[in-house]
Amino acid sequence: MENISFYDEISSNKRNSVLLIFLVVVFIALLGYFVGLLYDASLAFIFFIFAIFIAMIQIIASYYYSDKIVLASVNARPATRDEHRYLMNVVEGLSIAAGIPKPRVYVIDNPDINAFATGRNPENAVIVVTTGMLKKLNRSEIEGVIAHEMSHIRNYDILFASLVAVLIGIISIVAQLALRNMWFRNRDDRGKGSGILVVVGLIFAILAPISAKLVQLAISRRREYLADASGVQLTRYPDGLADALEKIKKENRGRLKTSDAVAHLFISNPLKGFKVSGLFSTHPPIEDRIKKLKAM
Repeated sequence: MENISFYDEISSNKRNSVLLIFLVVVFIALLGYFVGLLYDASLAFIFFIFAIFIAMIQIIASYYYSDKIVLASVNARPATRDEHRYLMNVVEGLSIAAGIPKPRVYVIDNPDINAFATGRNPENAVIVVTTGMLKKLNRSEIEGVIAHEMSHIRNYDILFASLVAVLIGIISIVAQLALRNMWFRNRDDRGKGSGILVVVGLIFAILAPISAKLVQLAISRRREYLADASGVQLTRYPDGLADALEKIKKENRGRLKTSDAVAHLFISNPLKGFKVSGLFSTHPPIEDRIKKLKAM
């Protein structure tokens, strides 16, 4: 019964991904339409189509180049069999267990314990780990972390994370354009109807990026729980990942320099002093994740 529930969760997760991307594209299109109305009502439909076109271009670019962009942003270097033999063996073994091609493996020279996966699909995936993880975790803990990231690849979380990050960025940009145009419009153009439009547009331009971001974060947290469970299914040893998370909680000091745009990819938020929880957190509380793992 638990296995059926587990696979139902994966199916639901994928449906939520498609729904979220659809909603974000709708947000972008509506924001484009609103910007068009503010400039010239006759141009609204053109702006609407242009917004969708830009969103599609960004999706395509993210699909093919997101892994290269992310790897460059974190200064990752390729792992080698001579230097990282055990890591390469673990990745190979767990990729066989997961039924996916062996991902490319990269390393970040940093003392904190962390890892992430990226790419567009299992055939073009990358797993990245820090040198701190390799030095501070034992065999079963490393296997637990790699299994977690392998699950993100198998469940297509890597594609979802890349696409949504780009789409959320577009929403923020278009919303800023709408808000700026609102303040600099010619006052003579503002009639009663126009004033109502401005108020409605102002509310939408403010709430659209916030709402989209909250939905993204909620689903991202859900995916972390799912990847934890899916990773345990691969290793058959929940204590490995649980113990790794315990060490991450105790030893990480925010020494991994990265941007907020890619922080959600990591198994644990790498940003220094990042204490936000609840609705605005990219990750579930580590204590909750450990508790669920220990109960398996």
